[in-house]
Amino acid sequence: MTSGEAEVAVTEEKPTRTRLISGPGILLVWLYGVMVVGAVSRSAYQIATEFDRAPLAYSLSAVAGLVYGFITYTLVRGGERARKAARVCCAAELVGVLAVGTWTMAEPSAFPDATVWSDFGMGYLFIPVLLPLSALYWLRKNAPHGDAA
Repeated sequence: MTSGEAEVAVTEEKPTRTRLISGPGILLVWLYGVMVVGAVSRSAYQIATEFDRAPLAYSLSAVAGLVYGFITYTLVRGGERARKAARVCCAAELVGVLAVGTWTMAEPSAFPDATVWSDFGMGYLFIPVLLPLSALYWLRKNAPHGDAA
């Protein structure tokens, strides 16, 4: 290898990370950030003070907070791996909201106290069901060509 070839190999640029927080992505990050604070603070207080009253509900709220936190992180991080991880997490979040929402409607006695996802997020103005739908749409719409599937 000549010194010119070595210089080219050393100075190759790393691929730039695709920004996920441009345009509507900024609003998604902000909303997910608010949901992180709401879900984590609510569940931390409830777990610390009255866990025996509704352990399933409070644990599910904590899980929701962790999911929101991870989605927020992936959106801020950017890049295609983060986009794919955000898509998977948003889909899992949507499944969780729909499952818990249906469960709380079908058998309200299973949840003596509400979770973030109870009644499809009614206590949070339905943001828990609308947010993953919006995020999945935005992530798909802004995916690089050939990666929208």
